[in-house]
Amino acid sequence: MELQYIKKTLENHVLIITVNRPDKMNALNMQTLSEFEIAMKVANTTDEVRGIIITGAGDKAFIAGADIIEFSGYSKEQGRKMVENGQRVLKLVEECSKPVIAAINGYALGGGCELAMACHLRIGSVNAKFGQPEVKLGIIPGYGGTQRLIQLIGKSKAMELLLTGDTINAEEAKNLKLLNLITTPEDLIPQAIKMLNRILENSPLAIRGIINSVNAFYSDGGCGFSSEILEFVNCFGSSEFIEGTDAFLSKRKPDFNKSN
Repeated sequence: MELQYIKKTLENHVLIITVNRPDKMNALNMQTLSEFEIAMKVANTTDEVRGIIITGAGDKAFIAGADIIEFSGYSKEQGRKMVENGQRVLKLVEECSKPVIAAINGYALGGGCELAMACHLRIGSVNAKFGQPEVKLGIIPGYGGTQRLIQLIGKSKAMELLLTGDTINAEEAKNLKLLNLITTPEDLIPQAIKMLNRILENSPLAIRGIINSVNAFYSDGGCGFSSEILEFVNCFGSSEFIEGTDAFLSKRKPDFNKSN
């Protein structure tokens, strides 16, 4: 399938996925969501890809939400399929075995905020703005917003933002721990690459284990300890474990590429 609304750039094991509908504020229509799902599935199964950055084209919006023009006339059944598709695709992001960073330039509203929250880390430019304004449209978030916002910033503030539909700026998002880092628009992608490269210096097997164990805390109702044991044992005795411990004892930097 030829991708019309998704751009991909791969360099030095880092894949940049760009939602490319700048004339529509990168709104997620069904075709864009389908193309994004394909891009994520390919990225997660391609060995050359070790880390992923998700961003939006232009400087006005990361993703300004789902495409209201498209879904405004949906039936209840079509609405159900829409949110089921959205939740499935965002779960692919959250459960991706490779680190995923959202590079947020401008508005991240509705489905855009939900996609950003599904990523493992979030970096925003100073002009980034976040919100779940669905309540103003007579609906609620459907791509996981009521769940992930609580996890990231706590119930009380999440309730406030969900019920008012208010938008917050980058500084407040950082204070609420919705953002890991704020930077300039020009330095957004370089900073995301820099952070991803720091992560990619570490053991890929351990990175996957951490992602799985952290996600298990939420999917298993706070009982991710068993997942942690399984992932620890999976790492223990591996070639990456041997390389990492030998490097530590030898007082050198580990090279996890040679251990694979």
